[in-house]
Amino acid sequence: MEKLTHAEEETMQAVWRTGEGNVKAFMEYLDNDIPYTTVASTIKNLEKKGYLTSRLLGNAYLYHPAVSEEEYKEKFMGKVVKEYFDNSYKELVNFFVEQKKLSARELKEIIQLIEQGK
Repeated sequence: MEKLTHAEEETMQAVWRTGEGNVKAFMEYLDNDIPYTTVASTIKNLEKKGYLTSRLLGNAYLYHPAVSEEEYKEKFMGKVVKEYFDNSYKELVNFFVEQKKLSARELKEIIQLIEQGK
């Protein structure tokens, strides 16, 4: 699985939110300043990379994610943890605590989820 560019990740987020759809449907979840042709080109690149499948319906293509959001997160978050946090999720959490991005309340909720096995 190839790492996506920032623009490709944003487009995939739109695809995951939409499910199956055409370029115009995905554009509803993207910045209004992005031209249709740019989104269409990004969609084609995502299809070439294996992230999307397409089918012709009438005279329009409908696209569907070939890779789930969970699969993508698992692959690339694991890589971030490995490369930036010495393969330690504890260090990842500690980073967010030190950066004041994770509150004590949120940390307690995470502990509860772990204890419940979720």
